[in-house]
Amino acid sequence: MDLTSWLITAGLGAFHGLNPAMGWLFAVALGLQERSRAAVLRALPPIVLGHAGLVLLTLTLVAAARTATPPKFVSYGVAGLVCCFGLWRLLRRRHPRWVGMRVTRWQLAGWSFLMAGAHGAGLMLLPVTLRGEDTAVLALTGQALASTAAHTLAMLAVTTGLALLVYDRLGVAVLRKAWFNLDLAWGVALVGAGISAVLV
Repeated sequence: MDLTSWLITAGLGAFHGLNPAMGWLFAVALGLQERSRAAVLRALPPIVLGHAGLVLLTLTLVAAARTATPPKFVSYGVAGLVCCFGLWRLLRRRHPRWVGMRVTRWQLAGWSFLMAGAHGAGLMLLPVTLRGEDTAVLALTGQALASTAAHTLAMLAVTTGLALLVYDRLGVAVLRKAWFNLDLAWGVALVGAGISAVLV
């Protein structure tokens, strides 16, 4: 991947980190419940690892498909899938509910994995990773791992910063006063990513 692809991959990680549904709000809620800043920090690694697991699984499955299928077919299939998922996110705004506030780290990671899947987090990265022409198994696997790492580090930085800012300074009441509909932006971004997959 070129520098632009790496920057987009990291930028998407930062974008995912901004979304409360990706976990920072849950971390803050756990911290407030336990009245502990440490609880916020303890919640972040499983949240980020669950997200990373979904992204890596998605990229690996598509990498496997690219070794057995002509790249253009994969690009068109990804484009259709991502566009349809983006439209579904635009039309259906409800979030899945699975766990309460008393959770283990494994449950928190599982929740994060499911939320990332429900929001199409892994799908959003596919148009970026489809840019390369290499279809060798080792090259694609390495690219999936490296892309996941870059994406995850950016997400971790933003998620941690936001969780601590809200917990330490702003409080969750700020969400009532200053709120941007990230679900709308998320759906539009998915549709845009799907269209770009055809243009790769």
